[in-house]
Amino acid sequence: MRKVVDYEVYFGEPPEKTKKPVVASLLYEWTDSVVIALVVLMLVFLFFFRIAGVEGPSMVPTLQDGNWVIIGSFNDEIERGDIIISAQPNYPKPIVKRVIGMGGDTVDIDFVTHTVSVNGEVLDEPYINEPTSLSYDVEFPLVVPEGYVFVMGDNRNDSLDSRSSKIGLIDEQYILGKALIKAFPFENLSD
Repeated sequence: MRKVVDYEVYFGEPPEKTKKPVVASLLYEWTDSVVIALVVLMLVFLFFFRIAGVEGPSMVPTLQDGNWVIIGSFNDEIERGDIIISAQPNYPKPIVKRVIGMGGDTVDIDFVTHTVSVNGEVLDEPYINEPTSLSYDVEFPLVVPEGYVFVMGDNRNDSLDSRSSKIGLIDEQYILGKALIKAFPFENLSD
């Protein structure tokens, strides 16, 4: 019985063909991992969180023009004092405002004493830029219908909000979400 042995003899480095599969395999693994991570990240941001940019001075000092906020896409937890992002059908771009009144609340603004009251209680508003003196065409006191919210910017004298019929009351179905944290520059909204 004759034994056949196949020998390859190399002098120096082995041929390139043996290195390519290792590099290709490593490249495939990295690409596969990056694609999976991107798909998971997209799904998380599609169903649970979104990122929104702040335009204009209406939320100063809490949010500045050019800030980015991460918003939760779950609307069932919105309360008075929360910052929301809403797409209004009668306004061309999403707005970022603070919820002042919820469905059933009576909102009153006294432009002489610069106070905002909800259900007869004057709000303590340490987050505002300056006292409220700018009025628009909405009459007060105002009862907020169920399923709607009344919103105002923190920079009360440079904010187009629910005091104007251009924005009006926000139908809860148009609320995109509640601002959770500033993504850029990163900081908690409660700071």
